[in-house]
Amino acid sequence: MNNLSNALLFGGILNTAEITHITRCFEMQVLKSGNHFCLPDQVSDRLGFVDSGIFRVYVENDEGEEATKYFFRQHQFIMDIESFYHGAPTIAGIQAVTEAHLLSINRKDWFQLNEAIPKLFMLTKSLTEAALINKIKDSDFLRFGTASQKYEAFVKRYPDLALNVPLQYIASYLQITPQSLSRIRKNLSDGSI
Repeated sequence: MNNLSNALLFGGILNTAEITHITRCFEMQVLKSGNHFCLPDQVSDRLGFVDSGIFRVYVENDEGEEATKYFFRQHQFIMDIESFYHGAPTIAGIQAVTEAHLLSINRKDWFQLNEAIPKLFMLTKSLTEAALINKIKDSDFLRFGTASQKYEAFVKRYPDLALNVPLQYIASYLQITPQSLSRIRKNLSDGSI
């Protein structure tokens, strides 16, 4: 629970006793690569904290083609925000792409914690704002440049993901084909780019 405790220190909002109380409410889950934290069309009824591993958030079209929207990495909180807070089914799936250790808590217990520890709402808001800023930065680098430039920016920004995430998920995230990404990677390793 040390990683979770450290994450809850963000902003100095909670005291040690509050953090200890909160971490005791989380349960450890181990997910294998390919396992889902949340399936599409399911209500996201758990909040997770990635202790280790990598997850992807993806959507699927009517033909069954998947598009990776973004990744969750170690030390990040994970959920579908709209589904979690409104109890509506999510359109996105959240899937482990590596073996992952996840600390999680169900919606009901999370809301009870927020009532018992009002400062937890302030922390949640701060963490959500930080995550939103990161998503905006991701959106900016994906919007411009060639496929090679996008991949190079991705590798600089997320070297851990570049090494551990399967090629097809990175390609989908960068909005290029896996074949194009293979060529780009080969050209980079050959020094052709």
